[in-house]
Amino acid sequence: MFEKLGKNSEFQKVYRNGKSKANKYLVMYVVKGESGPSRYGFSVSKRVGNSVVRHRITRLLRESVRKNDAQTKDGSRIVIVARKNVKGKNFKDVDGAVIHLLKLHGLWK
Repeated sequence: MFEKLGKNSEFQKVYRNGKSKANKYLVMYVVKGESGPSRYGFSVSKRVGNSVVRHRITRLLRESVRKNDAQTKDGSRIVIVARKNVKGKNFKDVDGAVIHLLKLHGLWK
């Protein structure tokens, strides 16, 4: 099981100090060089859709991270932000977007 970022202050630290890369569906902020396993946070704003849509996207993101965490290098703080275009996409599309961003950041083993 992957570890989650908890407090707002942890998210803010990643936003301020992290490098960001984006694709059509997601934006990923990464701070490298921390100790321990990678920790993940998810952000899906109201602009994406109503609560049902937002929770579905969050579940897809969480499942993608759970599936790919073993192939990800340790010691990073990662925040994944959903863009409007992700609404209505299936797991395969979301998973592909997450893997693409992990490779762009050099976190894929």
